[in-house]
Amino acid sequence: MRIAAIGDVHGNLPALEAVMEEINEENVDGIVVCGDTIAGPLPTETLALLQESRIPVHFLRGNHDSDVVRFLSGQEPGGMVAKDDDAARWEAGKLTREQKASLLTWPATVEMQLDPWGKALFCHATPCSDTHVFSGLTPDEVVMPVFGGLDASLVVCAHTHMQFDRVIAGVRVVNTGSLGMCVGRTGADWLLIDDGIRFRHTDFDLDQASERIRQSDYPKVEDFVQNRVLQVAPESRMFEIIDHYEALQARAIT
Repeated sequence: MRIAAIGDVHGNLPALEAVMEEINEENVDGIVVCGDTIAGPLPTETLALLQESRIPVHFLRGNHDSDVVRFLSGQEPGGMVAKDDDAARWEAGKLTREQKASLLTWPATVEMQLDPWGKALFCHATPCSDTHVFSGLTPDEVVMPVFGGLDASLVVCAHTHMQFDRVIAGVRVVNTGSLGMCVGRTGADWLLIDDGIRFRHTDFDLDQASERIRQSDYPKVEDFVQNRVLQVAPESRMFEIIDHYEALQARAIT
């Protein structure tokens, strides 16, 4: 079985279109979307493209998707930062009735039996949280409690927008990277799983994508274009952000 795993699409329709072209040529059996699909400038169109795919698509919730779900349920979005709440309210207002109903059914995790990997578990951040932050450099002793004793041989996650491949407590843990908000280089990152773990990167026309995204009335759309499409955060900046959240997590535990 061949699976394409994508994560953190963030409503970046041009990036998704470019990746879907490549996925459609790979003869995959399924697509797993590891969360944060709609959190961005073109949520309705992005979700529609995935829902219309001829390849079976398995959706799961990311932290931004959960923000929208809370808002649709009559609660405050409760995002990781205040600007996430404004974006969640905007995104909720853009989705169709059918898309809202679909979003409410998305699970936190998806499990599959994959040869030769055995049980594979797909999640957004970790199997027990859609906000937990860790990276390929986080010390084993910090993440061991999350993955120790887990009933899976492979975990596929996203959330931190950087691809990595490591083993934690005997479990192979890989990160898809971000399709819609890439880190370290412009373009789109994703993952192909067959008899190997294959990290993929897809380039697309950045100027054309920017003009299409600018047609959206997404909050701070120009910031998205300038800092998520035409330019992207360096890995060093993302590691600083991860270090910040890891420190907050450690204080919460103690």
